[in-house]
Amino acid sequence: MNRRRCWICGAGDFTARLLAPRPNDLVIAADGGLENLKQLRILPQYILGDFDSLGYRPMGGNVAAYPSEKNDTDMLLAVKCGLENGCGTFLIYGGLGGRLSHTVANLQVLQFLCRQGCHGILVDGDSIVTMICNETIQFAEPCAGMLSVFAQGGAAEGVSIRQMKYSLEKARFTTDYPLGVSNEFIGEEAEISVENGMLLLIWEHEQSNFSLIRYRSL
Repeated sequence: MNRRRCWICGAGDFTARLLAPRPNDLVIAADGGLENLKQLRILPQYILGDFDSLGYRPMGGNVAAYPSEKNDTDMLLAVKCGLENGCGTFLIYGGLGGRLSHTVANLQVLQFLCRQGCHGILVDGDSIVTMICNETIQFAEPCAGMLSVFAQGGAAEGVSIRQMKYSLEKARFTTDYPLGVSNEFIGEEAEISVENGMLLLIWEHEQSNFSLIRYRSL
């Protein structure tokens, strides 16, 4: 799969932490996220949404305006645009905080990406959020802080957590029992695997960094 990276900026709580697109990366402004990119002097290749949070319709050939009454959120429209352009990794800013309903919707966007065989990462000021499906995620030695792991979209079977304060082997995680909350890194390369199902992972630390994460097939 093409691992081109897609950076998406939405209208939620915004941080510029770790936001550094490379020349071949795709940058998309989802509605009000355009103002955040303007402040950073980053030009998106695509600008899309219903522009209710932005408050005006921008002009240009790279602008796609949608009606406010639609099935897809602006963030999901941006993700689909990234998929159409061959992206496999999605770094999403302005997708947390603000309205709780939008945060939950963006967690579902991560699940949507997992179903496409891709990976999404939500970034805010002191945490990153990602999801895995029938695979392994590895965290490099420098990682510190808390890591919480939750079943997503149903029970997760064969969950293993290694080289962390609390370890597990081939456990079963369910959506009605928060077994994996508030684990801790211990200065070793950590690894979380799920044999069948999906896991939502929340890394809480001011130095959380997606460059220290690797996804690997089982």
